[in-house]
Amino acid sequence: MISAGVDSSDLAKRGESLIRHSTNRYLTTVRIAFRAKQRRFDDFDGLLEESSVKPVQRAIVELSDEQDQPDLLPG
Repeated sequence: MISAGVDSSDLAKRGESLIRHSTNRYLTTVRIAFRAKQRRFDDFDGLLEESSVKPVQRAIVELSDEQDQPDLLPG
């Protein structure tokens, strides 16, 4: 179990799902890295409370949720 309730097997499944459903694995990896970089800076600015979850883990969970539930996206 990874800290803050993110299960390592769930995280692996989410990452595999992102790669499996992507048309370009490289671009998916870049999206994860870019989102993680954004979250890391949010942590530095004190904007996020749950700093116990690593930025890459949070990025994978967020992108997986966006992929699985597109109706939650604004717009």
